[in-house]
Amino acid sequence: MNAPNHTETETTMNYEDRDTFGIYKINKLQSLGPTTHHGPGPHLMGANTLIGNEVYNKDAENLGDIKEIMLDMRNGRVSYAVLSFGGVLGLGEKLFAVPWSALRLDTVRKCFVLHVSKDRLRTAPGFDKNKWPDMADREWEMGIHAYYGTKFE
Repeated sequence: MNAPNHTETETTMNYEDRDTFGIYKINKLQSLGPTTHHGPGPHLMGANTLIGNEVYNKDAENLGDIKEIMLDMRNGRVSYAVLSFGGVLGLGEKLFAVPWSALRLDTVRKCFVLHVSKDRLRTAPGFDKNKWPDMADREWEMGIHAYYGTKFE
């Protein structure tokens, strides 16, 4: 996968840019020495820093960005990332609940990778920002996991 293509006028931010608490702080001990990470990242990430991160597919096509992270309060796990795709300046965009396990964090390019084509995402079960589905409905959950090929627990 190639690096995301950003022009100089784009103002994309990634999790390191949103890190106000030093979660992903990197200290160089010496100018030629090893790089040392301080803090829990990237193995443990702050949810607030992930909101707005871009999502690409394996072909380096931009699939949108993360608008929300859904936590399952019944089992204490992250269930879904709500991905915004399509539209212009928020108009006509569609939201998609993507199983968290379908996303991979690319720490080199500082984005998420979802292994679906743009065409497949366009036909995925989605919803309008004013009409969210019942994400706790077991049948809905099974359908989403089946669509993305992830394990439903």
